[in-house]
Amino acid sequence: MAMVLTKREQEILELIANELTSGQIANYLNISIPTVESHRRNMFKKLQVQSVVGLVIEALKQGWIKS
Repeated sequence: MAMVLTKREQEILELIANELTSGQIANYLNISIPTVESHRRNMFKKLQVQSVVGLVIEALKQGWIKS
């Protein structure tokens, strides 16, 4: 089953993979930290992972980001 992330989730995922913190991501995208964290939680649920490491591993498997 292919899981689809929103454009914003994809942007945030790429920034997470580049080791940016929630604060840095919020600043870069001009959104609030709680909004970043909400997107992160939504991605955890969609991808059925428990951590940022799991999120990045799944994104690599799906080809959404490059190592």
